[in-house]
Amino acid sequence: MISPKLFLSFFKIGLFSFGGGLAMLPFIQEELIKNRGWINPKEFIDMLAISQVTPGPIAINSATFLGFNINGVLGSAIATISVILPSFLILITIAHFLERFKNSKYVEWIFSGIRPIVLSLIASALYLVGKESILDIKGAIIAIAIFYLVGIKKISPIVGIIGAGITGILIY
Repeated sequence: MISPKLFLSFFKIGLFSFGGGLAMLPFIQEELIKNRGWINPKEFIDMLAISQVTPGPIAINSATFLGFNINGVLGSAIATISVILPSFLILITIAHFLERFKNSKYVEWIFSGIRPIVLSLIASALYLVGKESILDIKGAIIAIAIFYLVGIKKISPIVGIIGAGITGILIY
């Protein structure tokens, strides 16, 4: 009986998450950890790590990973389909009406209002992940250094991940 609940949970996450996978993380935390109790914060951090290093969008990777943890292969398929279904339906609807409203100031206002919300959702995800995964000053220094190197100095994120992993192994 978990399949309909799994579908509804991930459909809701997909429906109300604007701004991509990172903006989706607070919704996943709220729905799967707090509301459903299907995963714990440590599993959430594991999901995030695996979703980030696996090719593909983080939202789909997260849904696939969590669905599998919750209900095996069937859960994986249900979570993946249900998290992308709202976007698919919304895009089909928007495409139908786009020509009529593409120059509307109201549409422009809506997207201008959504941008700060997406930024705040990503900041919330950053706080959530940092709170659960940065446990001491050494971890904070590694996180800040990688943020600086990837965000400011523009090194490859892959190099940053590998570098952080090697540094973590050496320090810990």
